[in-house]
Amino acid sequence: MSDLAVSPSLLQSTPAPTASRDRMRETAEQFEASFLSQMLKPMFEGLSTDGMFGGGEAEATWRSFQLDAMAKETVKAGGIGLTDQVMAQMLKMQEQGQ
Repeated sequence: MSDLAVSPSLLQSTPAPTASRDRMRETAEQFEASFLSQMLKPMFEGLSTDGMFGGGEAEATWRSFQLDAMAKETVKAGGIGLTDQVMAQMLKMQEQGQ
């Protein structure tokens, strides 16, 4: 079992109230979206926005918003599994703090 595997017991434990767990999940999803946005950024840096149908300066200006939107949609569609990893660590930290 690798160090990155999530223990099922960490995901099934219920030390936190539902509202707190919902906030944790939302935070973990935001973290995953931010991570994905940063990982997508280098893929678009070398693209030219010139040409007949290019967006020019406007496309370059709004590209970060497009990347953020793409990352959020990726997380909504299931993401890359980072949300569950972050959530498990947050629960573990909360259990250790009690």
